[in-house]
Amino acid sequence: MKIIISPAKKMRVENNIMDTAGTPVFLEDTRKLHARLAALSLSELKELFQANDSITRLNYERFQTMDLDRGLTPAVLAYVGLQYQSMAPDVFEACQWEYVREHLCILSGFYGLLRACDGVVPYRLEMQARLSMGESKDLYEFWGDRLWQELTKDDPVVLNLASKEYSRAVEPYIKVPGHLITCVFGELQKDKVKVKATAAKMARGDMVRWLAAGRIQDVERVREYDGMDYRFSEEHSTDTELVFLKQNL
Repeated sequence: MKIIISPAKKMRVENNIMDTAGTPVFLEDTRKLHARLAALSLSELKELFQANDSITRLNYERFQTMDLDRGLTPAVLAYVGLQYQSMAPDVFEACQWEYVREHLCILSGFYGLLRACDGVVPYRLEMQARLSMGESKDLYEFWGDRLWQELTKDDPVVLNLASKEYSRAVEPYIKVPGHLITCVFGELQKDKVKVKATAAKMARGDMVRWLAAGRIQDVERVREYDGMDYRFSEEHSTDTELVFLKQNL
């Protein structure tokens, strides 16, 4: 079983906790994206990012000086956001590091697919950014089916803890139903499951931490998750979705 999660917009350099232990599999494609982005002007980047002047300037300077081979941070430590705070990789035990190195993958607009300890540099490039590359009109088309093929080359089952923006990069290429199992974290309101983005991000990170601590290998055991007051709901789940509902305890 592989696990996919989204990246975070904010990143850091952190090389004191864990050494990098791999090179991104699509690094040569990342070099092409880097060259494309480094050629854009400030105004072009601002339009691409739909961001303020400060964020645009920071990332313009990053792309101008970026070295994809030096100053690297293990991917799972590089991203800063609610999901990663809940995951808390900074305090992983050895067995948890072993688990995420084997099972966890991060989908990325810039790197395509990252394993937990692949070395990365700070960047900004969301998967839904309207960046054309040659004949590809956007990043979904640029990456095509390669991310799904790489994910499933050793194991056909993928547990989806990524946002819709990122899971869209693999969903069109699934040929066998049940090979992508999506976890949904929500609350029951008027008999409907409502997902609150902030709470869902935190639950996804907490589930990764729980999976790693228990060395969970089987999708069936994912149903046992009960962190952050969530409980599995058989009634609301399907063959391709595991729904966890917030309990009013």
